[in-house]
Amino acid sequence: MNTTVDFARMNGLGNKILVVDMRGRRDKVTPQAAIALNAHQETQFDQIMAIHDPKAEGTDAWIDILNSDGSKAQACGNGTRCVVQALANETGKKAFTFQTVAGILNAQEHADGTISVDMGTPVFAWDKIPLSEEFHDTSRIELQIGPIDDPILHSPSVMSMGNPHAIFWVDRDVMSFDLERFGPLLENHPMFPERANITLAQVTSPSSVTTRTWERGAGLTLACGSAACSAAVSAARTGRTGRNVAIKVASATPPGILTIEWRERDDHVVMTGPAEWEWSGAVDPATGLWSREDEPQAESAAL
Repeated sequence: MNTTVDFARMNGLGNKILVVDMRGRRDKVTPQAAIALNAHQETQFDQIMAIHDPKAEGTDAWIDILNSDGSKAQACGNGTRCVVQALANETGKKAFTFQTVAGILNAQEHADGTISVDMGTPVFAWDKIPLSEEFHDTSRIELQIGPIDDPILHSPSVMSMGNPHAIFWVDRDVMSFDLERFGPLLENHPMFPERANITLAQVTSPSSVTTRTWERGAGLTLACGSAACSAAVSAARTGRTGRNVAIKVASATPPGILTIEWRERDDHVVMTGPAEWEWSGAVDPATGLWSREDEPQAESAAL
């Protein structure tokens, strides 16, 4: 078996993604390789999307998702769009069905280059998100940070979109908050036994929301697709917007838009947005040693 496999550095609205082709192999990208890759400036990432041979009939691939700290992720909408673009360019196909630990994802590339991903149905039950305390209504739970009489953030909407999310509603610019300080505290709060993605959300109209996210296992991120879906669903669920929402991702460079539809007919959440290829190379999935196509000498990703 070759020690290296092909990979591509891509991004989904700035969300840094490594798409690794593990088809035809039995091994996996190791947590050690992920940590090593993230330690190098050129290969820093939010998620690795490892494409494996399909496990289930009728699917195109099994997708294994790793965070930059080597932990497993259940879902990554922006990364899924990157996988679709990579496979569409390779095969000429436009529609794909993927299997992940979170379930089946259907995705399609459109004529304008945007990609839609059916992220499935949202989960609101407290023990399925999961939370460590029982809440009958998870559209608003008791959780705050800051002084008791004047909290900085409080009363988030919580849900799962394949992974746990907490949406904190704010009434001013999401970039004005010190999310780099509060993010780790909230991600690892005892309320979230499996940790959580933390999103600040400002409703700007009945059909638009601006967000900024601290991503579980990745930290302050330029974009997070499942967080955008969670913000849109939570906004509609709490009556702040309708079921079709434009999410402005404030931390993307430049700020970009994801279109989210929470379909009434089947409760599925469909996210539409761009994906972008940056460069390709080869990587050892066990160690994280890598090289670019235009730089044949392998470099240590641990440098």
